[in-house]
Amino acid sequence: MNLFFEESGDFKVGTMMSHVGEAYQVEMASGKRTKVKVKDVLLEYTSPEPAQLQEQAREIAAAIDLEFLWEVAGQEEFGFAELGAEYFGHAALPQEAAGLIMSLHSAPIYFYKKGRGRYKAAPEASLRAAQAGVERKKQQALVQAGYVDELKAHRLPPTMQAMVLPLLFKPDKNTIEYKALEAACDALHISAPRLMLAAGGIATPKDLHLSKFLFENFPKGAGFPDGIAVPGVPKNLPLAAVAAFSIDDVTTTEIDDAFSVVTQDDGMVCIGIHIAAPALGIRPDDIVDKIARQRMSTVYMPGDKITMLPDHIVAAFTLAEGTNCPAVSLYATLDPTNWSVLKLETRAELVPIARNLRHNDLDEQVTEETLASGEGDYPHKAELALLWQWAQQLEQGRMKKREGFGLRPEQNNRIDFNFYVDDDVVSLVRRKRGAPLDKIVAELMIFANSSWGKMMHEHGVPGIYRSQGGGTGGWAAKMQVRMVTHAAPHQGLGVDQYAWSTSPLRRYTDLVNQWQIIACAEHGVAAPLAAPFKPRDANLFAIVSAFDAAYAAYGDFQSNMERYWCLRWLGQENARQVEAVVLKDEVLRLVEIPLVIKLAGMPQVARGTQVRLDILRWDEIDLSIEARLLEIEAAPGAAAESEAESEAEPDAAVQAGAAANLPQDADEELAELASPTVISEPAIE
Repeated sequence: MNLFFEESGDFKVGTMMSHVGEAYQVEMASGKRTKVKVKDVLLEYTSPEPAQLQEQAREIAAAIDLEFLWEVAGQEEFGFAELGAEYFGHAALPQEAAGLIMSLHSAPIYFYKKGRGRYKAAPEASLRAAQAGVERKKQQALVQAGYVDELKAHRLPPTMQAMVLPLLFKPDKNTIEYKALEAACDALHISAPRLMLAAGGIATPKDLHLSKFLFENFPKGAGFPDGIAVPGVPKNLPLAAVAAFSIDDVTTTEIDDAFSVVTQDDGMVCIGIHIAAPALGIRPDDIVDKIARQRMSTVYMPGDKITMLPDHIVAAFTLAEGTNCPAVSLYATLDPTNWSVLKLETRAELVPIARNLRHNDLDEQVTEETLASGEGDYPHKAELALLWQWAQQLEQGRMKKREGFGLRPEQNNRIDFNFYVDDDVVSLVRRKRGAPLDKIVAELMIFANSSWGKMMHEHGVPGIYRSQGGGTGGWAAKMQVRMVTHAAPHQGLGVDQYAWSTSPLRRYTDLVNQWQIIACAEHGVAAPLAAPFKPRDANLFAIVSAFDAAYAAYGDFQSNMERYWCLRWLGQENARQVEAVVLKDEVLRLVEIPLVIKLAGMPQVARGTQVRLDILRWDEIDLSIEARLLEIEAAPGAAAESEAESEAEPDAAVQAGAAANLPQDADEELAELASPTVISEPAIE
């Protein structure tokens, strides 16, 4: 006796060896024996042989006309034997019955399975819909195959041109376009971004990196809505009796800060720190505020930027030369004999901006030597000399405070780089961190942010502070910079509190703090009632969280673009053998550009050791680089070793875990971000 039975969704044939209870012992054609339950047996027959039956059944199943079989079946539930008699015109032979079962089983759109060997014909409407679906899939498969052929030939199908970014960065994996792209990539053994570049879907690797960032962070585009009016400022703002000047990079357009110096009749000196005041016009929850809050910050990259505010609003509030600009001013009255602060005053006013000084014009003229000797002739020479003296005193005070926190002094002997991109040609300009103009702006910004943070705290008004130190866990966790809504020490900077307040044109946190500062200056003890944000304001916590996320994403993007332009520089300069300095273990940084690489197998040498590398290859798509060591050229000098140490193992001033290459407001975070080696436009603001 032979059995035709179903096992795990497949049909099999074998010879019955024994029958015990509810199971058969069956020997398969291969000689293997298996146990088959009685309920799984569809046919019991004597001939033909199992192998012959299976072959004949397959031939019969292939020959059955499913459309005719469906018509014969009617609309009632049936068993395969009943239908076999109707279809074949006689009681079905074993091979015919087996072929019929196979055919019924393989046609689920025609026949619904109702039990072991029992089926029901699909209603006509369902059948026709299913047939249309099958045909549609066939057509889609043909279209998909055409897409694959086009992509393999490095041609982008026209219908895929509008889908390039979603296909690369957020694909719907059920679409034929994605399946075609995946199949073409598998066939060519390349990644989807590389294939899109080869096929013209993305023009250049630079466009790939930028497009990915915009797709993820600006899904509606980086432009601004039309028709946004410039917010008006109060008409009764007093005009300050100063001639202020700013110090910025030549490419800076969002000029946030300026300074003034007035020597009083009693010999005391009044130094003004003037910050652009968009908060005098923009109000919480108005249309401009909503735009700024959505963006959270200006996005910087070499050669370009995406501003937080529309250009015409930036132009209305930037501290442009020859204009009277709305500003929030912090006036510090100083005794120049010991540089003690006698008085602090904050007020909103119009500030005459006499000059926009540029680092590119003055860095070589304004040096520690010329400031000490009085040599040179440049604008605001006397004021800069006085500001330089105070900046040094401020730095010394911060260093003492750092030491009080148990930290080492800052290392300011490191080199920064400014990126300038013109028609896809990149220039990298070295600038020594801690140069006089840098230090003047940095120290005065730190002073302003600390002073205004203290003022908000004393008035009981919450703000957005940056705090470092005092955490729990390991050293890195303890020294991580955190954003909080209450005054707390920033040990790395050496201040008791630090509230970002000096870049309201390009950081939303500073705009928020400026609203709070204005409330303190104008309302005094009533400031907690007048300030837009109250203590424990859920809105303020939400802003902190959103800003952290956006700033980190923007920082990662800027770092990637700086790395991209460093790689472009290698090709542009045909740099094949380069000098590098060892930062730590296998981590090195090129001397001429701020490109950090990891060299596997690097021998153990001291930090700061200078080596020569052979650049083998680099990739502008995945931003990787391969090099090999040619020679170890020199042991580290004291300065090089110090610089390497500060980069490889930052001291407590480093913002552990934070984005390293974000643009600084007037380099105010020379201390907070001691590890960055790269500053893009606005470079020093």
